[in-house]
Amino acid sequence: MVVDDCCFLHKDSLVIKPQKKYPLGLWMAVLGLIMISGIYICSLCLKQRVLLVTPNQMKVKSTRQTCRDPSIPKSELRYMHYPEPISYSREECACTPVRFFAILSMQRSGSGWFETLLNSHVNVSSNGEIFSVKERRSNISTITKTLDKIYNLDWYSSASKNECTAAVGLKWMLNQGLMQHHEEIIEYFKKRGVSVILLFRRNLLRRLVSVLANTHDRDAKQLNGTHKAHVHSKDEADVLAQYKPTINTTLLIPELKHTDKWASEALGYFKSSCHILLYYEDLVNNTTKLMDVLEFLKLPRQKLFSRHVKIHNKPLSDQIENWDAVHAALKGTEYESFVNTDYGV
Repeated sequence: MVVDDCCFLHKDSLVIKPQKKYPLGLWMAVLGLIMISGIYICSLCLKQRVLLVTPNQMKVKSTRQTCRDPSIPKSELRYMHYPEPISYSREECACTPVRFFAILSMQRSGSGWFETLLNSHVNVSSNGEIFSVKERRSNISTITKTLDKIYNLDWYSSASKNECTAAVGLKWMLNQGLMQHHEEIIEYFKKRGVSVILLFRRNLLRRLVSVLANTHDRDAKQLNGTHKAHVHSKDEADVLAQYKPTINTTLLIPELKHTDKWASEALGYFKSSCHILLYYEDLVNNTTKLMDVLEFLKLPRQKLFSRHVKIHNKPLSDQIENWDAVHAALKGTEYESFVNTDYGV
């Protein structure tokens, strides 16, 4: 029958062969081999990523090494920097070393005039009284963050130059967080290789006259309703010089002592750093002192100029309302020389 024929099978074909079984150890070995292979492949991927970054890092390092002049003494290398600004590329200036500096001074000590002289140099950028803004000096963290931005050439101001910058810094008054955080700031200066320019005034009485006159003009605004701490014309200077302050003789000696003490303390704090000490009177009377500053910053010599016009250039006796009382108060004191030997500047 057809059905029978269809159902007829060879007896051997009815024998079902059992599946071949492998030992558990072999399965474990295979699984381990797969895991090891996966780890190896992942490590190759990670290594490839590292290799993609490394050449750029090596390029930066190589650029810095090729920029350095082997003739420069090792002692000078810590003061030579090659900033890499975030905001722009230095391009052809990349191999121009930059000196970091800070002008430490007190108000009405000639620091504004001195800074304009420095900024007249084609390779210098001094960014003014940045820490006059209280938020920037609220704590040491904000101070160092601001300094980092300045010295990385990422601080834009009118002092920024089109030419290659070879020295960058700021003007910093002693009462702008400098003395309060002097330990941390000194440590920062030493670590970053910042050169310090200490600028003070010998005749503290003349400084006091300038302070009082400037304070008066903040309220009086004698120049067409505008307060000006510095002027650029003789006519403006003559207007501001007309005011003659009356000095409180009772507070005069303590005020002079306080100013003198602050200058001495600042010098004591920062003398351990790379520094130069300047006096306003010396800069006015001896122009070669300016060349000493350029030498200190290792800058090429160049004639420096300023548009600032001096306001108080008369004898002190013509600039203080109660001159006789002031003269009597200082007679026989350590500050008598301020009235007997008037530097005239």
